[in-house]
Amino acid sequence: MRLSDLAERLGLEIEGDGDVQVTGAAPLEAAGARDLAFAAGAKWADALAASKAGALVLPQGMDAGGRPVLRSTRPRRDFARAATLLHPAPPIAPGVHPSAAVEPDAEIHPEATVGARAVVGSGARVGARSVLHAGAVLYPRVEIGQNCEIHAGCVLREDTRIGDRVVLHPGVLIGGDGFGFELGDDGAWEKVPQVGRVVIEDDVEIGAGTTVDRAALGVTRIARGVKIDNLVQVGHNCDIGEDSLIVAQSGLGGSTRLGRRVILMARTGIGGHVSMGDGSFAGVRSGIVRDVAAGQRVFGSPATTEQIWHRGVAALTRLPAALKRLRRLEKRVDRLDPPDEPA
Repeated sequence: MRLSDLAERLGLEIEGDGDVQVTGAAPLEAAGARDLAFAAGAKWADALAASKAGALVLPQGMDAGGRPVLRSTRPRRDFARAATLLHPAPPIAPGVHPSAAVEPDAEIHPEATVGARAVVGSGARVGARSVLHAGAVLYPRVEIGQNCEIHAGCVLREDTRIGDRVVLHPGVLIGGDGFGFELGDDGAWEKVPQVGRVVIEDDVEIGAGTTVDRAALGVTRIARGVKIDNLVQVGHNCDIGEDSLIVAQSGLGGSTRLGRRVILMARTGIGGHVSMGDGSFAGVRSGIVRDVAAGQRVFGSPATTEQIWHRGVAALTRLPAALKRLRRLEKRVDRLDPPDEPA
C-alpha cells in the first residue's frame, strides 16, 4: 500500500513522502526498506536509529531520522491496525469439504465453510461467512452466528450458542462437563449431572487449549467483547462481563462472576462463588478467595489490596537485613544475661 493510503485508512497524520510503498509490518530490528515498523517512546530510540525500516508509526515529537512517518497518540494500537491492513487473511472459499460429516438436519449457510473431516451434529446451525476448520466438531444443536472462525480441533458440546464474529483458536473445548461431584453414602464420589449450556456473545476471542464448562443448571456466559488467552479454565456457571480480559493459565472456579472490563493477569486463580466488580484488576498469580469491589486492584495469594501487597513486598526485601540485626541483638543479650546451663 502507499503510505498515504494507509494513513487515510487509519485516520493518521503523515509526514514525509506519502508515495512510499509498504508491503508488510515488521519489528524495528528486522524491518527492511519496504516494511512499516513502530516505536512507542524514548526507550526505543537506539533500536529506531539502527532500524532499516522504510516507514514508521511514531508518537508526536519522536525523531524519524528523515523517514516518512505516521504520527499517532497510540502507536502500538495504530501499528496493529496497519498490520491488519497489510497482512489480510487469505480468502476461504465457502462450501462443505467432501470428507466432512454433516447431519442431514444441520443448517449450513451457503456462504459458510466446513473444512476437512469436520463434524456437524444434528440440528446444528452455522451462519453466513463462518468457517469451521479441519477437524472441528459441533455436537447436536450447536448454533454459530455470522463471521465466526472455529479453528482446527475445536469441540463445541451440545446446545452451545456462539454469537457473531467469534474466534476460537485450535483445541478450544466449549461446553464440556463442569467438575461436579457429591460424596455418596458409601464414600464414593457421585457425579452431579451437568445439564446446562454455554452462551458466548458477539466479538469474543478465545485462545488455544482453553476450556469453558457447561453450566450444571442454566448458563455459563461469556459476554460481548471478552478476550481470553491460551490455557484458561472457565468453570461451570461462570458469568464473565463485557470486554473483560483473562490472561494465560488462569482458572475460574464454578459460579465466578466478573463484571465489565475486569482484567485477570496470568495464572490468576479464583475460588468458586466469588465476584469481581466492574473495572477490577488482579495481578499475576493472584489467588482470589473473596469478593473484589468495583475498580479495586488486588495482588498476591491470598489476594490483598495493591497498597498492602506493595508494603508486604517491600518488607520482604528488608527481611534479610532485619534477621542479621536480630542475631546481633541476640548475641548482645546473651553476653549480658547468659542462658541457663542445661540440667
